[in-house]
Parts: sequence; C-alpha cells; structure tokens
Amino acid sequence: MANTPDDRLYSKDHEWAQVDGDLVRVGLTDHAQKQLGDVVFVELPAVGDRFQTGEPFGSVESVKAVSEVYVPVSGEVVEVNDLLNESPESINDDPYGDGWVIRLRTEGPVSADGLLSADEYIEYIKAESD
Repeated sequence: MANTPDDRLYSKDHEWAQVDGDLVRVGLTDHAQKQLGDVVFVELPAVGDRFQTGEPFGSVESVKAVSEVYVPVSGEVVEVNDLLNESPESINDDPYGDGWVIRLRTEGPVSADGLLSADEYIEYIKAESD
C-alpha cells in the first residue's frame, strides 16, 4: 500500500480528500480503482450542486460494475474534472493526480471526524481484506 499519499484524508468508502483551506479536492483511492478494474465512464455532478458528508455525488462505471461515489466532506461543487469525460481511465492511471473527480468548497473548517489518515486507511484496508 505504498501508494497512499499522507497529505490527504481517506473515507471508509475509499475516497480521498485533499484539504486546501475551504477547498477540498476529492477522488477515488488507488485501492478503489484496483477493485473497480478498468474505468469506462464517470458520472459527474454539476458545479453548484451541494452534498452532505456521505451522500453519493456521482458514479463510476467499470468493466466490472457501476459504483456510487460518496463525498467525504460536506460542501458545494465548485469544479469537476472534465478530463474524466474524455479519459475516464485517468482514475486508473493516476488516482491521486489527474484522476481527481471534484473540488468542493466547504462551509467552515473541514472536520476530520470519520476520516482516516493514510496510516489509518492502510490499516483499515488490511483489516477489511482479512
């Protein structure tokens, strides 16, 4: 699990959140994309949509299945990764970089409640696969 950057928080639904003030970039973890297999389509929300922590904001379709994606923190969508419309496989190729999904603006400081550090997330995955 070397590919779990420690500059972000992780949800038990296998999304990551990279906090920069009141902006939070969200994507799927490397573990999630490996479980999904080859991503062929991503359903993105609209800019301006608002979500509460844990709500589904879109879906990812792979050769194996369609899976909902959940927001790890509450906020308003201020940007979507349009690259995913043309190249959904970016989630597989670079889940922590070009494969990010949305950027949210939060209403106040981001609470880490319910989110995991990189080390905690790695332990969670190990326990989940046992």
